[in-house]
Amino acid sequence: MATEVRNNNKLTFPIAYGATKADSDLVGAWWSEDREGYIQPAEFLLGRGGTVLGAMYASGPVGRMGADEAIRLITRRENMRKEEDAKAN
Repeated sequence: MATEVRNNNKLTFPIAYGATKADSDLVGAWWSEDREGYIQPAEFLLGRGGTVLGAMYASGPVGRMGADEAIRLITRRENMRKEEDAKAN
């Protein structure tokens, strides 16, 4: 699934599955050494052109971005863009 998302969107960075300690260091995510090491969430909501609209970092099992939060942010930004377009015309 992660490979399909990356390929379909022409992303050039590792996502989700297969993150390594080096990957976590690149994005500033926290790496846990217990249970043989794993990355804590470092989530990014990207807009058109790759602009980071929002990011969520966690140092434990709490702090994951909810789908409802992402949808709310996207909807708000889209509405703002429509309002700006309407004012410009």
